[in-house]
Amino acid sequence: MHLAMILRQILMLVVFLAATYLAAALGALGSINAPGFYQQLQLPTLAPPAWLFGPVWTLLYTLMAVASWLVWRSAGAKARPLLVLYVLHLIVNASWSWCFFALQQGALALVNIVVLWLMIAALLFGYWRLQRLAALLLVPYLLWVSFALWLNLQLWQLNPSLL
Repeated sequence: MHLAMILRQILMLVVFLAATYLAAALGALGSINAPGFYQQLQLPTLAPPAWLFGPVWTLLYTLMAVASWLVWRSAGAKARPLLVLYVLHLIVNASWSWCFFALQQGALALVNIVVLWLMIAALLFGYWRLQRLAALLLVPYLLWVSFALWLNLQLWQLNPSLL
């Protein structure tokens, strides 16, 4: 493999990581009041402690970026529609924090997370056709968002002030 090709692959990995972490940062801006707000909510029994979300999401964002880079690396132009979906999914991902924490709209956040779940499932199945390891890297993300969807529903039901 030529040095230029290796450098291009490294650069693209950095681009995927940067784009994904940018979405994470935009979502985090909507979560500035999350710890205090989360503690004020009536929580279901299985609700994780607030401190757990940061480390879990950091790992998931890294896995998402690496998975998308693997798809780009192995499928090239054939991956373009999936990578467009990936970028759109990042927007939906970042907007959940704004819906739930900034706007405190439980129903809107629930709709958002259902759409996010569907997008992740579509990415996982699309990645599976092109690069199986990439698809497997999305499995923890889909599982966590499945749990988050359940948690969103529970929080909305337990807290009537979350319209």
